[in-house]
Amino acid sequence: MSGTRSDARRGAHPHVVLAMLLLVYIFNFVDRQILAILAAPIQAELGLSDGQMGLLGGLAFALLYSTLAVPLAWLADRTSRSWVITGSLILWSGFTALCGAAHGFWHIFLARLGVGIGEAGGVAPSYAVIADYFPSHRRAFALSIYSLGIPLGSAAGVLAGGYIAASVDWRAAFVAVGCAGILIAPLFKLLVRDRREPIAAGVSVEVPRFGTVAATLAAKPSFWLLSFGAASSSMLGYGLAFWLPSLLQRSFGLDLIATSHFIGAILLLGGVIGMLAGGWLGDRLGAQDRAWFAYVPACAFVIGVPFFAAGIYSGSARLAFILFLIPQAMAYVWLGPILSAVQHLVGPASRATAAALFLLINNLIGLGGGIYALGALSDALTPVYGAEALRYSMLYALGLYGLAALLMALAGPRLRRDWHG
Repeated sequence: MSGTRSDARRGAHPHVVLAMLLLVYIFNFVDRQILAILAAPIQAELGLSDGQMGLLGGLAFALLYSTLAVPLAWLADRTSRSWVITGSLILWSGFTALCGAAHGFWHIFLARLGVGIGEAGGVAPSYAVIADYFPSHRRAFALSIYSLGIPLGSAAGVLAGGYIAASVDWRAAFVAVGCAGILIAPLFKLLVRDRREPIAAGVSVEVPRFGTVAATLAAKPSFWLLSFGAASSSMLGYGLAFWLPSLLQRSFGLDLIATSHFIGAILLLGGVIGMLAGGWLGDRLGAQDRAWFAYVPACAFVIGVPFFAAGIYSGSARLAFILFLIPQAMAYVWLGPILSAVQHLVGPASRATAAALFLLINNLIGLGGGIYALGALSDALTPVYGAEALRYSMLYALGLYGLAALLMALAGPRLRRDWHG
């Protein structure tokens, strides 16, 4: 999609904007997921349990990340989405660097709260910016390109964190990635500018009140089904992403560097393929029937379960790597179609707020509960399974994908009625 004449004057080309948003989202997930690869050395130095690490990886981050995303998205809809994203990037990067100065559970807990506060203003406004720059028939794929920040950032986080921790220490890893994020903030603001779509020149559009947007979404069954379906899948997805490095070291005998290679490779191969496939299928099948924006993720969740189970239960790291590739791809299929569908439940002026309300449910339940639940379940199963408790904790949690598939399947027919525009 080429920019309009107005866009050219403002230096806003859609592909440049998308590239910069992707870069910031990569840093978002580097800073969010680096804790996973550093869990073992942090636990060893600070003497933390699996349950405490689950709180640091989940609740400490998700509590304010989920709740503050709503007012920050509302602010972005009413002021400048690009400024809100820029300020958020600086804030979360600074608190990531502060994690490197932690000397106890509560020190790092408070720093992770700060990371969550910063990242609260990054994602929902970015969804809205993409929806403003790309037309409806290309939106799911554009959102999938943006969502590549999840596997790319997660892979970069585990690879960079693993190497820096092995070469220096875990504290240096936090400081390095935090400072890098701060450095790119001025470039982002220079290149990314606001644009509201699709509004005729000289025509002003009233931004609906927050209560109006919330009431509109609350009256649409598809919003609730998509949100809770995504949250169910995210409980498992975030839980596995955080605890898989620890599983590989405890049950498969890999060291820190080998673990970072393993995780980085499956995230890059499986994650990128799944993300792009989801966006392409969503746009292609959704153009024929909007229900497919929900059916595509439902099918992916069903396919992923047996492969995840086989990989977790496997006794060979090489076999586990092959088995994990397919479900890792399936785990990312939902993002493009579902994020696009949520953007189509409201008008253009309310998109950031709608995305934030969706993310509030998805992240508070999925991110806030999943990591802690798997860690706490591992602690509870230790008397029965010993060192293999984490493995069985993951196996028990696979039922969440079945629930997610059911909710997505129920959302499909309702999307046909709830679609806006």
